[in-house]
Amino acid sequence: KDLPPLSTGRIGRATSRNGLIWERDEVGSVDTDMTGVSMGLNTDSWWGFDTAHVGLGQVLMPMVGPAIRSEGGVYIMYYMGGSYEETQIGLYLEDEKRARVPEDAMIKGMKLKIGAAISQDGVTWGRVEGDDPSGACVVPYDAADGNVADVSMKAGIPEELYCGWPEVVVNPVAEEDQKKAAKDKKRDNFFMYYSTMLKDTKEKAIGYATSENGFAWTKQGIVLKPTPGTLDGAGCARCNVVKKATLDAEGFWKEDDSGWIMFYEGVSSEDGKHRILAAESDDLESWRKIGLVLDVGESGESWDAKGVGSPHVIRLDDGFFRMYYTGESESGETAIGVAKTLDLSSWVREQAELSFAFE
Repeated sequence: KDLPPLSTGRIGRATSRNGLIWERDEVGSVDTDMTGVSMGLNTDSWWGFDTAHVGLGQVLMPMVGPAIRSEGGVYIMYYMGGSYEETQIGLYLEDEKRARVPEDAMIKGMKLKIGAAISQDGVTWGRVEGDDPSGACVVPYDAADGNVADVSMKAGIPEELYCGWPEVVVNPVAEEDQKKAAKDKKRDNFFMYYSTMLKDTKEKAIGYATSENGFAWTKQGIVLKPTPGTLDGAGCARCNVVKKATLDAEGFWKEDDSGWIMFYEGVSSEDGKHRILAAESDDLESWRKIGLVLDVGESGESWDAKGVGSPHVIRLDDGFFRMYYTGESESGETAIGVAKTLDLSSWVREQAELSFAFE
């Protein structure tokens, strides 16, 4: 009851034959703290960053990049977690709201950190100890933290209050150069984008870090910040990055050599609603905002009339892209929705909400 009201807790698993009707795994992993869960709370290390709640970020499939391929191929899950460590609620509030909150008001589990886990079957997961004493691999930069000297980062990055919702992208390399890239300790084989809040300005922004092996990360700074007076004027968060691609005449996906698009959740400073926006990049480092790609439901009675967010895009065999996203109704109920597009810009909802099959 003392934890923040986030979409976290434990991580479950569901499977589908068509991507629309899903069935929950009611068994889960045998070594978790709760039945039907794939990744539970960390009950082995009381000092761990993930003892109070966890949430899913990204799962990389086997054989997706040079560093993973050199290790024989495993699933890698990037997730965020929080402990029972207390922080002041006022740290996360702007001046006007902070003045109405007692200075000693505290909240647990809000200083989110990012961790990694590996699996051979995608069902049972083992945590990978990160460089941080808490076991995390990416932590918010806090100049007052005694362990700040151990954080690998670029000079001059702003202080952060949390790091969550990791999105990891493999930096592509030509097939003939893969072995060389896997051994190149200076190549950024992986890019991680994460949601954060800047300590000084209280802006919700998207930061990024790079890695040679997918486990040890160097923080590089902020790639997206709110633009005042726009649909993301109150914050940018929860992104998904995909390679631009088109289906050729033979039915094969042909990727753009340098084109990337980021779908992210923007919060309007005008009406406070969450919408899905986009940005594009040629190098995974510098991003140009495109604007709105999926708005809230048209009717006040729509299941996603209050907000849409947490986008995740996949490619389909028929040339379409499919987006899974979360939606919230005016009454506060949440569900998962689906939309499709051919051009990554004009999205059409496939159905009202994602359904789950139960026996």
